[in-house]
Amino acid sequence: MTKEKLLLLDGNSLAYRAFFALPLLTNEGGIHTNAVYGFTTMLQKILEEEKPTKMLVAFDAGKTTFRHESFQEYKGGRQKTPPELSEQFPYLRKLIDAYQIKRYELEMYEADDIIGTLAKSAEKEDFDVVIVSGDKDLTQLASNRINVYITRKGMTDIEHYTPSHIEEKYGLTPNQIIDMKGLMGDTSDNIPGVPGVGEKTAIKLLKEYGTVENLYDQIEGMKASKMKEKLVANEEQAKLSKQLATINTDAPITITLNDLAYPGPNEEEVLNVWQELSFKSLIEKSEFQSQVHETKEISFSIIDEVSTDLLKDQMAVHVELENDHYHTCKVLGIGLSNGESNLFVPFDVAAKSEPLRLWLEDATKEKYLSDSKVAQAAIQRYGIFIEGVSFDLLLSSYIVNPAISGEDVAVLANEFGYRDVQSNEVIYGKGAKWAVPSIEVLAEHVARKALAVWTLKPTLEDKLSENEQYNLYKELELPLASILGKMESEGIRVNISTLEKMGQELTEKLVVIEKEIYELAGEKFNINSPKQLGVILFEKLELPVIKKTKTGYSTAADVLEKLESEHDIVKHILLYRQLAKLNSTYIEGLTKEVHPEDSKVHTTFQQALTSTGRLSSTNPNLQNIPIRLEEGRKIRQAFVPSHQGWVLFSADYSQIELRVLAHMSNDENLVDAFKQGMDIHTRTAMDVFHVPADEVTSDMRRAAKAVNFGIVYGISDYGLSQNLNITRKEAGQFIDKYLQSFPGVKEYMDTIVQDAKLKGFVTTILNRRRYLPDISSSNFNLRSFAERTAMNTPIQGSAADIIKKAMIDMDARLKKEGLKSKLLLQVHDELILEAPKEEIEILERIVPEVMENAIELAVPLKVDFSYGDTWYEAK
Repeated sequence: MTKEKLLLLDGNSLAYRAFFALPLLTNEGGIHTNAVYGFTTMLQKILEEEKPTKMLVAFDAGKTTFRHESFQEYKGGRQKTPPELSEQFPYLRKLIDAYQIKRYELEMYEADDIIGTLAKSAEKEDFDVVIVSGDKDLTQLASNRINVYITRKGMTDIEHYTPSHIEEKYGLTPNQIIDMKGLMGDTSDNIPGVPGVGEKTAIKLLKEYGTVENLYDQIEGMKASKMKEKLVANEEQAKLSKQLATINTDAPITITLNDLAYPGPNEEEVLNVWQELSFKSLIEKSEFQSQVHETKEISFSIIDEVSTDLLKDQMAVHVELENDHYHTCKVLGIGLSNGESNLFVPFDVAAKSEPLRLWLEDATKEKYLSDSKVAQAAIQRYGIFIEGVSFDLLLSSYIVNPAISGEDVAVLANEFGYRDVQSNEVIYGKGAKWAVPSIEVLAEHVARKALAVWTLKPTLEDKLSENEQYNLYKELELPLASILGKMESEGIRVNISTLEKMGQELTEKLVVIEKEIYELAGEKFNINSPKQLGVILFEKLELPVIKKTKTGYSTAADVLEKLESEHDIVKHILLYRQLAKLNSTYIEGLTKEVHPEDSKVHTTFQQALTSTGRLSSTNPNLQNIPIRLEEGRKIRQAFVPSHQGWVLFSADYSQIELRVLAHMSNDENLVDAFKQGMDIHTRTAMDVFHVPADEVTSDMRRAAKAVNFGIVYGISDYGLSQNLNITRKEAGQFIDKYLQSFPGVKEYMDTIVQDAKLKGFVTTILNRRRYLPDISSSNFNLRSFAERTAMNTPIQGSAADIIKKAMIDMDARLKKEGLKSKLLLQVHDELILEAPKEEIEILERIVPEVMENAIELAVPLKVDFSYGDTWYEAK
């Protein structure tokens, strides 16, 4: 017979502990979730470790309890529950119900009393009992059968209180915890205790007298002291405090041990709650994820031969890939649905089918795709092109809410309440267990994905229209997906021998620098070991310690930068690190990414990832090649055109974000500076320092540049002080001077924050949204971050809108002009094309024209361009 184990959780205490242990988190709807998230992580860990047969979560029923009858001020000093926590209690209860755990509260009693009563009752029945709380009051219940677990830092670091642990920690028995509270009081519960008696004194007295009552029985014999006077003066208060601290283990509860059977979680319900609260990391890690949830039956067909009568004027299309490396991976098949007919075409059939090819390439037939860029890029390798794309599930989801992440159709569908498709993990397995399933299982899975896309189209298009974002979706992001797919497929050629030569040169440089570092240190050591480096710098060379970590001295880059003037070794170490990273991450890393068949790298442009709308480049990241160091810039020498007699052509927006700021703020001075074609940093320095242009020094311009770009990114006085190596006060004064000089910018910042507080989001020029659930948070840090985000997202996001629009216009213009030139890359504010030399004269005319007229602003957009035999020469 299985031994009964009762697990009792202190609901209120654990919710409070989780709330204050974790930063404020919100889901897409702006609901705060950190308390529920912390509670869940603790619950998962406890369930796994303890495997209870019976369970209960106890809650406080209200503010008034039987203890208030004897002491009206009980818990009187407590601050009001933060609204960010209050709103989470309904979701916490929903979560507990999904786990199929009983919950209980009782008028006039606290959760402690419910727990105490059930724990003692279970002890008599020979159960093992585990109590989990954030409140040490419950340690008084510890016994040979009852273990009390108290959460410490975070939610999963737990201290186990047993009688022996209490003896070791305090030198007391569990019962004496009540006496200790009686003497020392408890500020959190407003239990007064004896003034002047702390934990140490209380323990000392109890070791001598045993209990509060025994202490007062023998107090006459105590040696005269101020402590004795305090004890005598507060006898009634001490006894009352002990009474208040005593858990009632005989509360009139109406629930019995027989009612507490724990059957385990309802996995589908738990997943539903996690989905609602956006607990993506829990969903991804959870074994529940691999459990198949119930889906409605659908009819589907596996097609051996595609006939024209199967292909309708509007259909959802899903291209199923073996993995996410869509430039090289195998295509498993194509799903088609019009809501009534759900089809799966194995790819060996699809690739040979002339009717399907003609239909896919017919722009008059509307196709609704789950991810149009990936689908187009994956099958155009086989000479099949998709035209007539009129819906994209991934892009529409992203525009509706940029916080939604994930490319699995099931994940996206779940976000909008559609549950009739399983995740890829369910179908293919996870990790080493991954495998393509049987043709029947695969066919149903892919057909379900196509049906999900068909079903969700009206929902998402309604949301886009409601948010006035349909044009952003239809005229910008959707056509851009096709262009990005072509750019990815085209790739950019890399000269391997150039990279190898650079790698050799860097390796030689590193050997020289390493030798210099050893000479300056006076010994050899592991430069890559922070511990060994810390000993050399701060013990042997006695440099001033800036920051310490748990494991020793900090040798982080920001620390070393502050020490550069202290010793020559520091600048050598910084250079060593930079060159070593260049070699490993960019030279060696890039070499591995070059495709052997075409000597090109095919980066992936993540179109639905960033919260600002900026494109992100991965596998490899070509937006992140460092250009501060000449050695980093030289990496661009390896990027070359694909054909003899061609060049790379680079066009870069000049100070686009500052121009957007001028447009949005309509600040007269800023607008005037750009209209006059002045150097904006010089103009800023003139206005801030009140000097004419010829008196602006390089330091003044540098400071003006830092604050100009800092303002765009919502920089703080601290951030600016770090950038300019000045005091925080000086940085604050500089920002104040800037805002006085550009009052329109100040007004824009104030207005945008107020607007965000009213709406809950900010928008870009083309109406891209970013939701800011923390904009009205009571937590200063979270609110401040949200306010800075409100200021800078419209600027960064609008810059992203402009260059995306320029890419669409550029693609159209290249076609119109009948040019061979091709778009290859987008890197921040820069577009890179490759072109035959005979087309350069045309590009010099049309590229700036297209880019500068992408979107009309209150100030002119300016584009700088150049070209050369390598990307390096084109900059």
